[in-house]
Amino acid sequence: MHAIYSFRHKIILLNNVKSICPVKRSRKILFLFITLLLIVIQYSCRSVTALNGKKVSAYDIDHFIKKQVDTFRLPSVSIAFIDDGKIVYHNEFGYSNLKNKSKADRNSIYEACSMSKPVFAYFIMKMKERGIINIDTPLYKYLPYPEIEYDGRNKLITARMLLSHTSGLPNWHEYEPADSALHVAKGAQYLKFNPGTAYNYSGEGYQYLVNVIAHLLHTDLKSLSDTVDKEVCKPLGMKHAYFGWNKYVAQHKVTGYRQNEGDGSNKPGKLKKFEEFSAAGGLHTNAIDYANFIIALMDEKGLSKKSFKEMFEPQIKVPDSDEADDWGLGLAIKKTNYGIRYMHSGNNGDFTGYFVMYKDLKRGFVFLTNCNRAGDLFDALMPLFENGG
Repeated sequence: MHAIYSFRHKIILLNNVKSICPVKRSRKILFLFITLLLIVIQYSCRSVTALNGKKVSAYDIDHFIKKQVDTFRLPSVSIAFIDDGKIVYHNEFGYSNLKNKSKADRNSIYEACSMSKPVFAYFIMKMKERGIINIDTPLYKYLPYPEIEYDGRNKLITARMLLSHTSGLPNWHEYEPADSALHVAKGAQYLKFNPGTAYNYSGEGYQYLVNVIAHLLHTDLKSLSDTVDKEVCKPLGMKHAYFGWNKYVAQHKVTGYRQNEGDGSNKPGKLKKFEEFSAAGGLHTNAIDYANFIIALMDEKGLSKKSFKEMFEPQIKVPDSDEADDWGLGLAIKKTNYGIRYMHSGNNGDFTGYFVMYKDLKRGFVFLTNCNRAGDLFDALMPLFENGG
């Protein structure tokens, strides 16, 4: 991407040397040609190391992603690869808006969807270190959850349980009504099991924790985004990562789409601003800035070793999942042939994404797309990431 930009820039400069005397113009052209050649060589030499050690060139990655964009009719993709704890490749493909054919670029902003959760988990661990919250104190002591006060088991729920999806809360109760055997009123919030005894992914659990930490910080759900920006995003080099709505997001957010399974057409979704803090899925960012968060996890930056140990340590077994054997604090964990894999995916319907991190190898990738087919891209991408093809 940068090589192409530089190439265009050099062509403009070449067109501007016509008025220079012949000798000076020849020297100028030679200098610009050599500079351009070095840029192209540098770009062509860039590569990503697959988990099996095979090198994959930036050119081959470009070609591969473009092919997937066409195959799956993805409106656009923002993607970054990490090697040896550094971002070695990043690019954007496709259109930020299909109707006006505006290209996705480095400034394009996507919904990180549920990949917001690990960032919020990091923030909670930072607040734990500050003494703001104890992740093993029953949360009703900080702030009750009125909708489940009828169930005495609500007094068992802790932040640790919410971060590891063991609270017993459903994902979203309006879409996941209680089983009739639980004898819960229609549409009511409920607990699926005794807190701390099993796994059930819950976005509502994270939102409960948002309310608790906002209460403890004496702030509201709009101002909390500024706190997370100050405590997490900016220190970790996430230049454009926001839990709130602002002018930059409004200007650069790409349009989300839901793809029709029948004809493959992409229908634009409704604009979601997330004006109030949503840890469950409200982070706006791009691949390169999210990659900086992944690198912070790899390097254990900004938190104590104890806090990172808790985040990366299995908290609960995850049944019947290809993505995880266990769940940590904000992260899916799986043993593979290449070591321990940490990851998270995200799905807001018209925005989806994935990230994968091998902490010990200091390798990983992240991508965000503005439609509902990240799963297909992930399945295609993993063989490239693991064995180079």
